[in-house]
Amino acid sequence: MKSFFLGAFFALAIVFALRAQQSTQTQRIPLLENEDVKVWKSVIFPNAPLAMHRHEHPRVIVALSGGTMKIVEQDGPAVSQLWETGKAYWLPANPPNSMHADVNAGDKPIEVVVVELKKEK
Repeated sequence: MKSFFLGAFFALAIVFALRAQQSTQTQRIPLLENEDVKVWKSVIFPNAPLAMHRHEHPRVIVALSGGTMKIVEQDGPAVSQLWETGKAYWLPANPPNSMHADVNAGDKPIEVVVVELKKEK
């Protein structure tokens, strides 16, 4: 009986540790995809930058919880964008052969819904 409770305790400890880790790591949650659009929700935590990536298509971003996003280009320059809660923003496709990383420059998570237009370049 003691080993059962000990096993259950460790199992619960692992579950809680995984949940705590998930709540501090950047998340991308798919919402919809068809031949025209790809839609996802992103939660970007402070001190948890996205890996270098690029966007082949233009997109609309709707800030659910805004903040300042620092966009760091692969070749060094960085620009900060203030995304206000409840507002939408147009972002064009990235130039060919370019990559960037997104960094939440604030102290609270930024949550956005992204609508990527798959047929546009």
